Parts: sequence; structure tokens; C-alpha cells
Amino acid sequence: MKIVQKVLAFVGLLSLSALFIYALQDAPTDENFEKKLINDYNVYALQVPDDLNFAGEPMPLKNPDILERMDRELLVNTYWQSNGLLMFKRAKKYFPIIEPILEKHGIPDDFKYLAVIESGLTNAVSPAGARGVWQIMKVTGRENGLEVNDNVDERYHLEKATEVACKYLLRSKKKLGSWTLAAAAYNAGVAGVSRKLKEQNVSSYYDLLLIEETGRYIFRIVALKEILSNPAKYGFNFRDKDLYNNVPTYKVAVDTAITDFPKFAESFGINYKILKLHNPWLRESHLNNKSKKLYTIDIPKKGYYDVQ
Repeated sequence: MKIVQKVLAFVGLLSLSALFIYALQDAPTDENFEKKLINDYNVYALQVPDDLNFAGEPMPLKNPDILERMDRELLVNTYWQSNGLLMFKRAKKYFPIIEPILEKHGIPDDFKYLAVIESGLTNAVSPAGARGVWQIMKVTGRENGLEVNDNVDERYHLEKATEVACKYLLRSKKKLGSWTLAAAAYNAGVAGVSRKLKEQNVSSYYDLLLIEETGRYIFRIVALKEILSNPAKYGFNFRDKDLYNNVPTYKVAVDTAITDFPKFAESFGINYKILKLHNPWLRESHLNNKSKKLYTIDIPKKGYYDVQ
């Protein structure tokens, strides 16, 4: 009986090892993709990498508290599979817009993952009134040159909102001294982070006792960075054609009022819905523009939408 038990235990171990290896394989090809979808689900404890960092600033993972907090975010985001796949899909569409703006301002590339946790790369609206991919408050937007009113809200303009986020992060870095603290300040404010550092007599984010949202903030960013950078390692299987792509557009300059955006859209062979998809910062079906300001409206190139 003991021999039989040992044999069964050995076979079980081999089977578990095979499943683990199979789960970490590279993304499937078209030929075996459908087959792989069937009965291909396993849950494993995760190994927290030893060398995680944010913007080149190492995480002190030898600290057991830090390790546990990082482990939590890796687990939560790895096994929230539907959300994870959506992040891969949207990242393909929006990262190429965000990345060159970050680089232009000297902001580390890791900050694109801050946008991921802020909004899921959608034009989200927070209970506090923050809006857009970068979740910018009305006052912050206006202070940094964005037009924010009922007619036009440039917090929904991805390129302009990314510029504002960069300005805020550069000021935060200058004030607080590290990119990690600058990222935390995006959530809690520069004054709030500065006050906590002074009250607790520490200089590092990882030494601060913070409210849960801010306390999880950097760990969530790093978790998304790790997962989105290593899809196969965390069991995400997809093909490039499964991801979202930007529809090419051309720009139309407008310096007058537009009384009817549905008719304006029709003149370019699209409808109002498609116009708004590419210009979410246009908040109403008309453009007031009493000041004759120059706006640039994105129009999708022909052949990408089937307009009835």
C-alpha cells in the first residue's frame, strides 16, 4: 500500500508540474488557440520578483510588509483576468500616444501605468469629479491651461491631459525628491504627502503609514507594470489581432462656431457618434467658440467605419 501511495504521489507531482509549465507557455498560435481555451485554467501562488522597481527606484522587498503588499497586488491583478485582458487590449491602443509625451518631458516610462490604475485607460469620471484617462480635477485642468466647461472639456483630450499630468509630476518630483513620492502625490496631493512625511519623520513612501488607497497606489502601479510587461508569465494568452488599435485620423482646424455637429460629421462621411468617439472633449452637439479660438478636430480616415 505504501508503494502504491508513493507512486500516486509521484504521478500527481508530475501532473502538477506539467500543468504549471503549460500555463506559463508563450501565447498560443492561431492553430491551437481555440483548443487552449478549453479546460486551461489553474490558480497558483505567485513568485514576487526580487528586482521590482518604480521608475528605476527599487522596492525594499526584503521588508516583509512590503513583500506582502506587493504580493497582494500581483495576485489581485493577475487573477482579475477580464480586467487584465482589457488592459492589454487598451494599452496597445493608447500607450503609443502617451509614451512620446512622457519622454518629451523627461518623465519615466513607468508613469504610463499610473494612467492604467487611475482610469483603466478609459474616460472615467470619479465621485470627486476627476475626469479622463489621467483623472484630472477641474481646478487642476484650468490651472494648467485646459479649457473646462459644459461645451468643451479638454480633460478628455488625451494628448493635452497627458501634458498636464507631466507638468504636475515634474513639480511633484522637484518638491518631494523622488519619482515614487511624485506618483503617490498624484493620488494624495503634494501637500498631503509632504505633511505625512513630516508628521512621521520619514523620507520614503515605503516607510509611510497611509490611508489604504494611497498605501496601495505604488504597489498597484508596479503590479500592472510587471503583468503588462510579462503576459505569458502571468498566464495571459492573446494574439496581436486580439488587441485594440487606433483608427488613423487627420486633423481639421476650426476657428468658428459649429451649430450642428451631426451635420458637421456627415460632411466628412461619418456620424455624430463616431465624431465623439474620436473627440470626447467636445461635450455638446455644438461648439460655441465665441472667442474664435482655434480648435483641432480629429476625423477618422475613410474605410474604417461602415456608416449607414
